[in-house]
Amino acid sequence: MKIKFSTVLSFTLTMAAMYASAGEFTLSSPTLQNNGVLPAKQFANTFGCTGQNISPALNWVNPPAGTKSYVVTAYDPDAPTGSGWWHWVVANLPATSTVLPEGAGNSMQGLPEGAITIENDARQASFLGACPPEGEKHRYIFTVHALKVPKLDLSANATPALVGFMVHFQQVGEAKLMVWGSR
Repeated sequence: MKIKFSTVLSFTLTMAAMYASAGEFTLSSPTLQNNGVLPAKQFANTFGCTGQNISPALNWVNPPAGTKSYVVTAYDPDAPTGSGWWHWVVANLPATSTVLPEGAGNSMQGLPEGAITIENDARQASFLGACPPEGEKHRYIFTVHALKVPKLDLSANATPALVGFMVHFQQVGEAKLMVWGSR
C-alpha cells in the first residue's frame, strides 16, 4: 500500500492546527511567575514565619477534552518530612471553573458551590503558606488537575494523599506552576 507524501503532510498539518487551536492546558497567576519567587504574602504566619498566609489567585485555560471537574493542590516536595508537605487541596471544582481568587483558600470565599477544601498537612481546612527552614530553598508546586468525573467521593476526613490517589485514576490532564521560597 502506497501512501502519498502529500497525504501524510496534509494529515500532519491538520492535526497540528487542531492541537494549536485547542491550546495547551496552562495554569497562571497574576502574582506568581513560573520558576519565580514566592511573594511574602504567600508565606505562613506560623512556624516562625511572618507572612500573611494568603492563597494566590490562580487561572487556568484550555482544559483537556472530557474534563468534568478539577482539583487544585499546593505542594512542597522539599519539606523535611520524608513525604513533602501539602499546603492546600481544593476538590470538586466544577468544569466551568477557570479561576480561584486571591484569598479563596483562607476564607473559602470565591470557591464555587460544591467545591470542598481538604485539610492540609497541618490539619487545617485552608491554605497554609510557605515556611521553609531557614537557609533552605523549597519548591512550591501549584497544580490544577482536570478530572473525567464530576466529583470525587470524599469523606469529611479525607487526606491530601487520599485525594492524590483518587486523582491519579481520574485525571485527564494537569497544569502546573512552580515557584521558589526561602528565608
